[in-house]
Amino acid sequence: MPARLLVLLSLMLSLTACGVAETGAAAAAIGASKAEEARQGLQTEARVRAQLDEATRQATEQRNAAEAAAQ
Repeated sequence: MPARLLVLLSLMLSLTACGVAETGAAAAAIGASKAEEARQGLQTEARVRAQLDEATRQATEQRNAAEAAAQ
């Protein structure tokens, strides 16, 4: 990975005068930002699923307890 970074950095430095590097850097920053958003979205989804699973488990326990008390 560091070798790829060095190649990318040297390429960006060589293209700085014509503005291509700025465009590439902006695109890379946007890509990194989108990747972080996706990662956070997955974490949020996992958290919500865990909360739903817990709520379902609690509802089942309450229903079972109510049925047992009614008998």
